[in-house]
Amino acid sequence: MVAAAFALAALGVQAQGSAPEKVFRYSFRVAETGFDPAQVTDLYSRTLTAGIFDAPLRYAHLARPFKLEPSGCELPEVSEDFRTLTFTVRPGLFFAPDPAFKGVKRELVAADYVYSIKRHYDPKNKSGNLYILENAGILGLDKLRQEALKGKPFDYDREVEGLRVLDKYRWQIRMKVGDPRFMHNLADPFVGAVAREVVEFYGDKIMEHPVGTAAFMLKNDEWRRSSKIVLVKNPHFREEFYNEEAPADRPDLQAMAAKLKGRRLPMIDRVEFSIIEENQPRWLAFMKAEADMVEEVPAEFASIAMPNGQLAPNLAKRGVQMNRYARADVAVSFFNMEHPMVGGTEPHKVALRRAISLGVDLDKEVRLARRGQAIPAQGLLAPNTYGYSPAFKSEMSEFNRAKAKGLLDLHGYVDKDGDGWRDNPDGSPLVLEYATQPDGQNRALAELWQKNMDALKIRIQFKLAKWPEQLKASRAGKLMMWGVGWSASVPDGDAFLTLGYGKNKGQSNHARFDLPAYNALYEQQRALPDGPERLAVMEKLNRMAVAYMPYKVHVHRIFTDMAHPWVSGLERNIFRRDFWQYLDIDVEAQRKAREQ
Repeated sequence: MVAAAFALAALGVQAQGSAPEKVFRYSFRVAETGFDPAQVTDLYSRTLTAGIFDAPLRYAHLARPFKLEPSGCELPEVSEDFRTLTFTVRPGLFFAPDPAFKGVKRELVAADYVYSIKRHYDPKNKSGNLYILENAGILGLDKLRQEALKGKPFDYDREVEGLRVLDKYRWQIRMKVGDPRFMHNLADPFVGAVAREVVEFYGDKIMEHPVGTAAFMLKNDEWRRSSKIVLVKNPHFREEFYNEEAPADRPDLQAMAAKLKGRRLPMIDRVEFSIIEENQPRWLAFMKAEADMVEEVPAEFASIAMPNGQLAPNLAKRGVQMNRYARADVAVSFFNMEHPMVGGTEPHKVALRRAISLGVDLDKEVRLARRGQAIPAQGLLAPNTYGYSPAFKSEMSEFNRAKAKGLLDLHGYVDKDGDGWRDNPDGSPLVLEYATQPDGQNRALAELWQKNMDALKIRIQFKLAKWPEQLKASRAGKLMMWGVGWSASVPDGDAFLTLGYGKNKGQSNHARFDLPAYNALYEQQRALPDGPERLAVMEKLNRMAVAYMPYKVHVHRIFTDMAHPWVSGLERNIFRRDFWQYLDIDVEAQRKAREQ
């Protein structure tokens, strides 16, 4: 039952004379994989680590356009050639209490960031975000990694030219090539500071024992893997107060910021995350006030909750708040470019992928499976990132079965054995295998894939597994095709162009696309400052991705969050995941609603 899934705690006073505990509850659609910044890559686990670990920087919560601000460190000193960044850790930041510290209150220092970044280069951690650091070319770290790959223990104590502790609070990054935008990556929780003694204390169990300096900490004794996660206030968290500046064109956000100004952060005491994979119980939990917010209103309930994009009258009467926004997001189906069935850059293989793309009816996908909560994509670049242009048009969104069949016929994908299904040019069976998950929306998407491919006379089978299992298989190159979402953590199109960069195979590059011409252009745009020259190179890359079709980019999704009236401060910064530290809860109103 939904009520059991949420395991609602009583909302009484904690002790005589003390204030009631403020608890915020909502759900994830996908289970966590763990809590170690060096190992997790999925959106949901990274949402959790964002609340536990301090990256050097972060994005100001309400600032638009998006703006970096200090987090674990002050804003860095950046050399004129963008090759050297010097950071200063903010003094007086302390890790959450943990047995690894043996009763000592442990301060965050420069060595913690140097150690945390080195962990991504240690092969035993299998970092899925290593590509971001490797692309920057931090001097000396590749050599350490190569030695470890040959069997030597990774040498954390060796100083390297590109990553050094300067003194107790200062540390420095030096790169081979200047990157004007590299520091944006240092606002991501994957570079959140961990303490070496914690990692060594827990060893192989470090994914289960996150200890950071940010506002929250994991309550291990209440964590139920793939079911319930509880974060509580870090008692050692610094004094930090709500001081957000809202955009001039958003009077609603200005009023909200004025109401909350000066309150100590975080304003809530506890965040409870339930894992509810199916959309119906997730929506019902919100409607019954068992959840304070529903993140990404399920598509099948969109017409009920927000007909024509407007909050339904019955929800408005209850005081429900609606926050509608576009993420920097793409929903894609990738083709494994190393798979003998769909991979390769030979003309007939390119033709197969392009024909499959032309056979996908995006209009039906948006209307039926996604219930209007998306717009068709023209390429890899997504809204809210530098380089995206709404004027860019391409074959990516085209639906043309006649053209698709013509391409297949021209390149020899015809029925050779008379069974009514197309075969490969060599006569072997042409059978697609598409990985998917056992939830309502993915079932609807799979049904559309079946109908689309049936119309082209291409056989398709579905490989069903839960999301963490598919992710593991994808990174190992074991999937032929998979439908997955990708959200940028920085407001720059490089976050999507990286999906095709050859050196990122097995990390961001799920398609395992590795084209020398693309790689060269990708490296060129990374070194260029923002401006017309870089934009022109980015467009070339976008068109190249359309031409070779390692990814069928389906849509850019539109998200709608809804919250009950006792939640104050609801506003999403798409480059901040820990939005809940800026929320407040009216406990009395929450209690009354749950008693009804």
